[in-house]
Amino acid sequence: MKLLKALFSRVTFMVLMVLLQGAILFAVYRWFGEHAAWLEGILRLFAVLVVLGLVKNSVHLSQDVIWIIVILLFPVPGTVLYLLLGANILTSPTMWRILGSTAGAAKYYRQDPEILKEAEESMPDVRGQFRYLSSHAGFPLYRNTGFDYYGLGDTGYPVLLEELRKAERFIFLEYFIVEEGVMWDGILDILREKAEAGLDVRVMYDDFGSFTTLSARYAKKLEAMGIRCVPFNRVNPVLSIILNHRDHRKITVIDGRVAFSGGINLADEYINRKKRDGHWKDNIIRVTGEAVWSYTVLFLTHWNALTRGAKDEDFTVFRAKSESRTEGETGAADGFICPYGETPLSKEITAQNVYMNILNQANDYCWIFSPYLIIDTELINALTLAAGRGVDVRIVMPGIPDKKLVWKVTRSYYGPLIDGGVKIYEYEPGFVHSKVFVADDRCAAVGTVNLDYRSLYLHFENGTYLAGSEKVLDVRRDFEETFASCRVIKRQDKACRTGLVTSFLRLFAPLM
Repeated sequence: MKLLKALFSRVTFMVLMVLLQGAILFAVYRWFGEHAAWLEGILRLFAVLVVLGLVKNSVHLSQDVIWIIVILLFPVPGTVLYLLLGANILTSPTMWRILGSTAGAAKYYRQDPEILKEAEESMPDVRGQFRYLSSHAGFPLYRNTGFDYYGLGDTGYPVLLEELRKAERFIFLEYFIVEEGVMWDGILDILREKAEAGLDVRVMYDDFGSFTTLSARYAKKLEAMGIRCVPFNRVNPVLSIILNHRDHRKITVIDGRVAFSGGINLADEYINRKKRDGHWKDNIIRVTGEAVWSYTVLFLTHWNALTRGAKDEDFTVFRAKSESRTEGETGAADGFICPYGETPLSKEITAQNVYMNILNQANDYCWIFSPYLIIDTELINALTLAAGRGVDVRIVMPGIPDKKLVWKVTRSYYGPLIDGGVKIYEYEPGFVHSKVFVADDRCAAVGTVNLDYRSLYLHFENGTYLAGSEKVLDVRRDFEETFASCRVIKRQDKACRTGLVTSFLRLFAPLM
């Protein structure tokens, strides 16, 4: 029975379709080579033009170098593969709709000038970060009127359930992975109950992220419960550019009054109810107050672009009344907070720039959680430069990998970083899935953004920047407790050795 189920699964169908398309492309290529050599010559010339265009227009050449190598080595098939998977994603109608929805939503991100002025005056050492996020990236800064950090999904999950039960108007969820099990079933029971009570309940999950965990008809199953559902960027058996660009965000918004984010997806390993790759180290954050509005806008932006039903013409109906303030009004606040989004539809690399600013502004320490470490020379230089300035730079990596091939490539970066003064820790009990920066007891960034090419350049992501709050110390304490379960990697360790195979794999790092 299991064999039959596997043979007729979505995964098997997709693999067969990709292999079929590859065979067709190869056959067509061979035919032209034998019967129309002149056309192959034209295509080779076109390949050179594509490479020149890549070099001229590349925002991150280290990201595009793999395509340049593939095209130069295999001009015709390499160019075809690039046009299918790596070219301008705005040839996709889905991405055009997201781009239009993002542009339309920009009017909802309004910065209170008094708050920005107050932040700059109270924290002049990081005012550049405030200005970047607010004035350049377009994400407003708020007074932090409520932020809680949970260093494990196990501890944050009950809080999430408690807040879901309090919902009175609406619940929005946007996640990369949803998998049936203890965690999702606990959430789904509440969602079903709230939908039956007449609340506006919406779920959005990435179709590729949940490809092996949910059936192709799962969205209709939720719709039958009264839960509105949209799979993000449906996986199409035909190879296309947008296959590479996924919704990696993790957002829950409840009544516009509270939001949850962090590293966790909605599957049992994230709360250690299913043992996978040892103990799963992840986090959940809970935000209340005005900053919830930015999470609401992020969700509705994608929802409006992807739903085939009625659009939300006015986002403000989802803004909690308690958030309304007169300009310049103050209240009980603890520092400042700025939720932000990342999109591959813009040349602005907000998430990486937030990380870089934290590194560049750090004076005493900068500690980092990341499950992967596949980075370009710009980030390597920033990390080693900070260490060279005397900053205590530490990166906590998994001790047990979820993807062994990616882990091998990740470890290939250890040597140069250690040589540059960066300290590498591996979490011995299991897998680190958190994506966190904390520096100088002053600021932190908590979100969905890994230190790899996919998160930084290819996926839709979100993060939360926190500054001047006592809650930053909660983040610091999480690191200190985690260090006790880590081993420090030394330069002479086996983990730092890079063989020929790993060096070759490094060429393909932007695709991992």
